[in-house]
Amino acid sequence: MAQPADPLHVFHALDSGLAAAVAAAAPFTVHVARGHAGGTGIVWDDDLVITSNFHAPDRTSVGIAVTDGDLDTRDAEVIGRDSGTDVALLRVSGGGLTKATFRDASLAVGNLALAIGRPGRTARASLRAIGVLGPDIRTPHNGHLDRYIESDRQIPRGFAGGPLVDADGKVIGMNTRTLLRGADLCVPVETLRRVVGELQTHGGVRRGYLGVGVVPAALPAQVAQTIGRDRGALVSSVEDGGPAAAAGIMVGDLLVEIDGVAVTGPVSLRTLLGDRPSASVEVVLVRGGAKQTLTATLGVKA
Repeated sequence: MAQPADPLHVFHALDSGLAAAVAAAAPFTVHVARGHAGGTGIVWDDDLVITSNFHAPDRTSVGIAVTDGDLDTRDAEVIGRDSGTDVALLRVSGGGLTKATFRDASLAVGNLALAIGRPGRTARASLRAIGVLGPDIRTPHNGHLDRYIESDRQIPRGFAGGPLVDADGKVIGMNTRTLLRGADLCVPVETLRRVVGELQTHGGVRRGYLGVGVVPAALPAQVAQTIGRDRGALVSSVEDGGPAAAAGIMVGDLLVEIDGVAVTGPVSLRTLLGDRPSASVEVVLVRGGAKQTLTATLGVKA
């Protein structure tokens, strides 16, 4: 018959395990100067650091741990930003940084995690659990998180832009306090990889756009019955020379579908177009009470 585990032994194992996770994460968790306050970043590559876009000045300095409490301070500048995922990419002078290691294994609600921050000279840790997991979401600034990760309590001040790590010190994602009101989220590793690739190549995340201003609108009953939709997006403005103008879309048109998916207003339109820069799409609209179908090639904005 198996003997019950010694509670003291379990406590000491957890104690030393958490300390080891912090020690593993400390070399790639850097200090980012933010005016009078300090923030945190994650070493992405030899001379690259990611941090919170909301907090990052264009030019700053990054403090890299040399010994406990001793930092090597380097000049750094932002080379790309994405407000949709709150990621800023900084190039750090000198290179030779210790790159983070990343967790690709699955997560479960209740898994232990540590938020690591370096708002000052030393690494700090905040123990937490994975509190909420969910499917991919759109953020208010049209960003795309590949999955929803929220730990069980608020991230301490100065930890935004730093890593959420597992028991091995591997990065689960980047902590952020600004993407969704009232929610301290973790931008997952798969999202970071996609966004950083875009920032390195283009300085921003490329998103598709149609070049129209729209407002939600109800369709006349007879038209709604004919096309099987009761709401659409009324075109209130068309960008000169933009993708919509080139496709023949006009002010006063009612957009009802993009590639077979309903359009009901600005939010649904941005969501449908955001991940499809340069794509050719079929636009169904109502003009003068009659249904029309046009083809538009989306523009690209970074």
